[in-house]
Amino acid sequence: MRTHKDHYINGQWVPSTGSSLLPVTNPATDEVIAEVAAGSPDDVDRAVAAARGAFDDWSATPVSERARYLGAIAQALTERAEELAELISSEMGSPLSFARAAQVPLPINSFAKASAILSEFEFEQEYRGSRIVREPYGVVGAITPWNYPLHQIALKAAYGMAAGNTVVVKPSENTPLNAIVLAEIVEAAGLPAGVFNVVFGTGPEVGEAIASHPDIDLVSFTGSTRAGRRVSELASGTIKRVSLELGGKSPNVLLDDADLTAAVPAAVQAAMLNSGQTCSALTRLLVPRSKLTEVENIAKAVIESIPVGDPTDETTVLGPLSSRTQQERVLGYIRKGIDEGARVVTGGQTEPGEGDGAFVQPTIFSDVTREMTIHREEIFGPVLAIEPYDTEDEAIEIANDTIYGLAGGVWSGSTERAQQVARRIRAGQIAVNDAGMNLDAPFGGYKQSGIGREAGQFGLEEFLEVKSIQG
Repeated sequence: MRTHKDHYINGQWVPSTGSSLLPVTNPATDEVIAEVAAGSPDDVDRAVAAARGAFDDWSATPVSERARYLGAIAQALTERAEELAELISSEMGSPLSFARAAQVPLPINSFAKASAILSEFEFEQEYRGSRIVREPYGVVGAITPWNYPLHQIALKAAYGMAAGNTVVVKPSENTPLNAIVLAEIVEAAGLPAGVFNVVFGTGPEVGEAIASHPDIDLVSFTGSTRAGRRVSELASGTIKRVSLELGGKSPNVLLDDADLTAAVPAAVQAAMLNSGQTCSALTRLLVPRSKLTEVENIAKAVIESIPVGDPTDETTVLGPLSSRTQQERVLGYIRKGIDEGARVVTGGQTEPGEGDGAFVQPTIFSDVTREMTIHREEIFGPVLAIEPYDTEDEAIEIANDTIYGLAGGVWSGSTERAQQVARRIRAGQIAVNDAGMNLDAPFGGYKQSGIGREAGQFGLEEFLEVKSIQG
């Protein structure tokens, strides 16, 4: 078992001022595989002071030089890709196949694209007699989740540093090991001391200290809507900028002319991505009532064919959930769905299974109505809710009947019709038919799914202030 008692502050590993350690558990085996430092507000103070001290020089570093550093980090991540895939699989249960396909390539893309976009970005422009200048905020506090642990750090750190900010990262206490590797890579790349800092610890201790810190200029948070409210509350004390990427309850609308043989398998996969632990997962499948039975039969066959099990097995598609706590949360939602009258098409496990691991049987509910909890609340597990509708207008009404607005999907035999419906869905990112994910498109939500956008040019702009100079 690995024990890590240090934080990465001001270009070096320094002992934590906290006195305790946090266990890191492999959710597939229940084995404690590591312990990391439980940081304190004093550790945050040290990291913020280092970031503040490095800001002036880093923000003045030529764009080409900043881009070179980011490119070097992307290259080093690529060289350690297999190690990172195995590490992320062990600390959050992601199957190795998915870790290799997404958990590692996504952060590599963020550093590489931040480097490329930075090189061509216009930081100054003329606008109707004024000089518009885009400048970094200063010190960015990045608080990240466990579901895509390295990717979420990269979205904030890569684009934040590209813009000329310095960064203090608090990775999830459930998945801190990948952040250790990233800090090692940053150190080896020769990034100036204080530009990138990592403080390990819990949300109530380290996360809240970051959100409320008077010398942090912008907080970028990804996590639950409940936690996002708390971050906003704490940040409001110093009127700092807050960027939030929060929960989702995203609809996938099958119109009456959709090719069900293509749409339904894709819809099931979209709901089960990362064992359903994806904020933008399309977890509500809206189906014409006349085609409900056909859709249920296809979806049942697809989900029952998905290999579930040991994440180190190359054939596994769905591994465990990230923790026993998450397992109990998801099982609770399945129990609630049954109690409230939703019909189980397949799955329906309501208690932990025998043996090790935080596994949950993939589940499909049908006849889900708008009054049910599983229609309203984010489950964050392998659960798909099928909701029938009678008219296209009703489908759009059901799709928008949520406090969230992160993502959505529309399937139709007519791309033009699907795009028209997509425009009526109140969400930040909509997929039409079998459109693949654009990693550089702006990602973020409407309503209680958050504030701001990540990735690509819009992700870079999120970390830039706007100044106008007259004369």
